[in-house]
Amino acid sequence: MRLLSLTCLFLMTFGGSVIHAASGPKIKHVLVISVDGMHSQDLAKWVAANPGSALARLTNTGVNYPNASTTQPSDSIPSTVGIFTGASPSLGGMYYDDAWHRVWAPSSASGGVCNPGVPNGTAIDLKQGIDFNGTSLDAGGGINPNNLPRDPFNNCAPVYPHDMIRVNTIFEVVKAAGMYTAYSEKRPSYDFLNGKTGGVTDLYVPEINAVSLLNLSQIEGFDQLRVNSILNEINEFNHDGTQEAPKPNLFGMNFQSVNSAKKASATSGYTNASGDFDALMLNAMNYVDTSLGSIVSALDTQGLSNSTVIVITAKHGESPVGSTRTIVLFDPNKLANNLIGTILTNAGIAWNKITAKTSAFIWLKDQTQTAQAVAALTDPTNALAPNLKQVLAGSSLPFPQPGNTSGTDPAPPDIVVWMNDGVNFEPTLTSTTHAEHGGFGINETHVPLLVSYPRWSPVTANGSVTTRQIAPTVLMLLGLDPNALQAVQIEHTPVLPEVAAKLQ
Repeated sequence: MRLLSLTCLFLMTFGGSVIHAASGPKIKHVLVISVDGMHSQDLAKWVAANPGSALARLTNTGVNYPNASTTQPSDSIPSTVGIFTGASPSLGGMYYDDAWHRVWAPSSASGGVCNPGVPNGTAIDLKQGIDFNGTSLDAGGGINPNNLPRDPFNNCAPVYPHDMIRVNTIFEVVKAAGMYTAYSEKRPSYDFLNGKTGGVTDLYVPEINAVSLLNLSQIEGFDQLRVNSILNEINEFNHDGTQEAPKPNLFGMNFQSVNSAKKASATSGYTNASGDFDALMLNAMNYVDTSLGSIVSALDTQGLSNSTVIVITAKHGESPVGSTRTIVLFDPNKLANNLIGTILTNAGIAWNKITAKTSAFIWLKDQTQTAQAVAALTDPTNALAPNLKQVLAGSSLPFPQPGNTSGTDPAPPDIVVWMNDGVNFEPTLTSTTHAEHGGFGINETHVPLLVSYPRWSPVTANGSVTTRQIAPTVLMLLGLDPNALQAVQIEHTPVLPEVAAKLQ
């Protein structure tokens, strides 16, 4: 625990909590912003070309980590879990927004039967499918318990997203310390940020499926709803401005505009492989920067700048960069357009679930067929071979927590099909989605990480770090003990050392 011990050089611990030394900064608020889809180089290029921008201002008073990586896989769900708990997907227990669980039972709305006291098995939907109305901005009232999986070992009760996460969140720790918490996300399934104890006092989660992900005007409008929530909270209201509320000690939001621009652009948001922005990406970056500028201005107006740290990161990048993507057919509802499903079927192997974006994740019906499935998928004569990087299973699965291999944990996939960079799984060869994420490639996992405070001089920290380190660092900044996080206790997730040094 070398990095955590660094904090002891300038922090005093009393009664299990960490407080800043009297001469240290008076940080009372931390704002966490995820610009989904942004690469580390996107931040660097924008700041270099726009020295008067909001992102440049934040960089000029920040610790910048140009070699930060998100979780693996780089899906929004495990990445968000990592940012706000410090946990790997294995420890957090959440691998994808579209997955399988070998114990829980199907939802009552699906007509499935829950057999008490025994493992059942069901698909896990952490998208619009669990809403009352998945096409409405307010989700028709949020999460419909009839659309949730059920726990056969808990009287077949519905399993909410906050029941799925296995470790506590920084929101829980901050709230338990008597502080005020708020957050704005992209759909009701982000209820898991609450953790088991309801850590987010004001959670605003409009449903992104109510707008078109490839319609950039609609996406900017969707993002603006969440920007407005931040502005309301800075001005001592709840997210919609209808009630007075304390200024949040921990709050934030995610942007979708960059993510959508890359998906909508025929060249994934760039004019070349060096990552120079095309018109769609330039517009999205302009929007995000202008929005951040309005947030910074509001903090200035309210006299909060000198007590607020702003964290800029991304749950994931997007792939490819500046080239036409290679499509591998994947339609979960049409076997003829499901290359992986066809290969498995031809080998006599059945599966419970296949999920695919840039990589594929497979939950088999019979886990004893894992080796047979791997052999079929790695056959050099099949149509997958030209675009295949590797197939992982058993102890080689890229989930670091020991024991989470096939047969010992009901949540992780049995097989990961890791594709070459630039390969996207799409239902048709004419798909208009031109970039994706969710796998392990550099363009999906290499994201920005900037921790900014007006009293700091700029630092570029070139060492490798992960977005999981944000969680304990946020607690340290607020004068709380990083060891209050279960992920820190179990996986020893360290604080960001250069940020810790700034507090000396």
